Amino acid sequence: MKNETTGQGELDLQAIIKKAEQETNFPDVPLDEFTPPTYEEWKEACVALLKGAPFDKKMYTKTYEGITFDPMYFRNTTEDILPQDSFPGMGDFLRGAKESGYVGKPWGIAQACDETLPQDNNELLRHEVDKGSTIYNVRFDSATLSGEDARQAEKPGDKGVSVTTVEDMAALLKDLDLAKYPLYMYAGASALPILALTAAALGDKTKELRGVIGANPLAELVKNGKGAASLDNLYCEMAQSAQWAKENASALKTVFVQSDVFSEGGASDVQEVAYTLSMGVAYLRAMLDRGLSIDEAVGQIMFSFSMGANFFLQIAKLRAVRPIWAQIVAAFGGSKEAQRMHIHARPALFFKTVYDPYVNMLRNTTEIFSGVVGGVDSFESSPFDEPIRKGDEFSRRIARNVQIILQEEFGLLQPIDPAGGSWAVETLTKQMKEKIWAEFQTIEGKGGILKALEEGYPQGEIAKVLEARFKAAETRKDRIVGNNMYPNMTEELLDPRPEDTAEVKRRRAEAIDAYLAKIDHGNKDGKLAALKDTKDGKVAAAIAAAEAGATIADLAKVLYDGQGETVTAIAPHRWSERFEALRKITEDYQAKNNDNVKIFLANMGPIPQHKARADFTTGFLQVGAFKVLGNNGFATVDEAAAAAKESGADAVVICSTDATYPEIVPALAPKLHEALPNATVFLAGAAPKDMVETYDKAGIDEYISVRANCYQILQLLQKKKGMIA
Repeated sequence: MKNETTGQGELDLQAIIKKAEQETNFPDVPLDEFTPPTYEEWKEACVALLKGAPFDKKMYTKTYEGITFDPMYFRNTTEDILPQDSFPGMGDFLRGAKESGYVGKPWGIAQACDETLPQDNNELLRHEVDKGSTIYNVRFDSATLSGEDARQAEKPGDKGVSVTTVEDMAALLKDLDLAKYPLYMYAGASALPILALTAAALGDKTKELRGVIGANPLAELVKNGKGAASLDNLYCEMAQSAQWAKENASALKTVFVQSDVFSEGGASDVQEVAYTLSMGVAYLRAMLDRGLSIDEAVGQIMFSFSMGANFFLQIAKLRAVRPIWAQIVAAFGGSKEAQRMHIHARPALFFKTVYDPYVNMLRNTTEIFSGVVGGVDSFESSPFDEPIRKGDEFSRRIARNVQIILQEEFGLLQPIDPAGGSWAVETLTKQMKEKIWAEFQTIEGKGGILKALEEGYPQGEIAKVLEARFKAAETRKDRIVGNNMYPNMTEELLDPRPEDTAEVKRRRAEAIDAYLAKIDHGNKDGKLAALKDTKDGKVAAAIAAAEAGATIADLAKVLYDGQGETVTAIAPHRWSERFEALRKITEDYQAKNNDNVKIFLANMGPIPQHKARADFTTGFLQVGAFKVLGNNGFATVDEAAAAAKESGADAVVICSTDATYPEIVPALAPKLHEALPNATVFLAGAAPKDMVETYDKAGIDEYISVRANCYQILQLLQKKKGMIA
């Protein structure tokens, strides 16, 4: 009945808008006083402004997805892909979360709660909804996700809440209003252990569950390199969990297809979406093979994507993935309603930085914005300090309030499809559809995602993009604010606030031991034996075992056969990690030795003559946290050489203009080498081809320019200083 009411409301909304369109008479406003410029006229004006820079290189932007942004988009080239029979977003649920967008129902605010102790995380969950979150989003630690007892875990609570017993789960879920707020739990390779503990803890309230307690076995396989159990066993558990949820908690999903493993590996948006869809298809097939109908199987799946740094591509990828998934489900015979895709999203951790972390607030904001414009169903805004530590009240509040402001103050609940009809976005959406579909077809052609992973194809393709990203960061083609560009030289790194692991383990062991002392171990062992012998009723048997006192480790020992497949793992990365490591080397060396790489700027001539290149060079070298010795310029090469010698610098950079270099460089460079025999001599700027040989012979060792490899030059100076081997 609820679905019927919602559907009728959306139809009513369409009728109102169409009626308004028919009844409203807008005056005809002539625009003949304006002469529309032709493309050639516009291009000619651009070429003039570029002052000799090549138009094709400056005005077209290539992306890692193999898509090139045009400098301008036109209606006549997008006419055939624009909405023809309705307003953008109307009558086509594929263009957003619902036909009515967020009118009447905003996207869900799902702030992740990751406090280590169950009772503390319970308080945080309740605090979050009190302050504006609309979803209980639980993040588990590594031990819980792998089915490990906290007492044996290396670092319980490393990434989230530690849950070992049904008592832990009861403490975690205590007094949560599950009838009002959905519950999100990513469960790792199998939903069954966490689902069993949850159902055992909730008892009769289990039927109130909404949201997802979801498995993603293929993602765990490629993240770890080896599965905890064979995929056949995990797929059986997936199908049985789905069937149990259908009968006992009909609003709960049990498959959570997250793209994080690909995104954090450095994947392009096309790769991230295509490989994640391929995992979704593998899960569909697995559930269909085990007795579920297509509509039942699809109804169990929630997707989660990472929102990256390229604003318009993030919008396009979300608008592209819905019709692709609908096409896939339709090919399996799914109904129109089953073709709807539930999309959760979060900011991509790959693009977050440790240095200048407050910039992450801005990055997160653009990523939330693109997700909302793209039509997410729910969003998890990560705290700005996520790469460094667990969030605190301040960082969580900022993250949460960004979403609330977008809903309450920015008015983003009103436009049904804000990007609809945009010539640029519609074009990018079409291109993303084609690219994603082609890559998805490549995976299918290899026999599916598992075969492709065993072959190493996705891993290899992602590695190529990752290396391209690192290369672009090294040359500063990709600019990372606060890292490879505009470093804050007064910055002090945030305190990582490490938890007292020994104390955490003591408290967890104390709670677990106290619980286990109260249970009937004979009864527990009997229930576990029954679970082991059960083939078709594993969920009910696992719940019974949990109720009898079985820990998550007990359940995992029975359920996981240790015969998991093996593939090449995809390691997590961040785009700034190389520069962060480089800067940390300098800072550690300076703290230990009270010394640093010293760079002397041989600024030649008056300030207007050398300032531009001196400023560029200073920013370039401060990326490595080196000490740059500036000055107001020298009138003669002898003065510059003498000052350089007095500085005792490790390197010298000659800064002036191209017009003055032919006279200055041949005279100054040899004097600098004589004054500082062990120093590296740089020239600020790229030498013209006809002068390279002259400058090199004069003693220029390297050039600092917009085309220089910043990372390699800084690392060279660290090696010469003895900071690294």
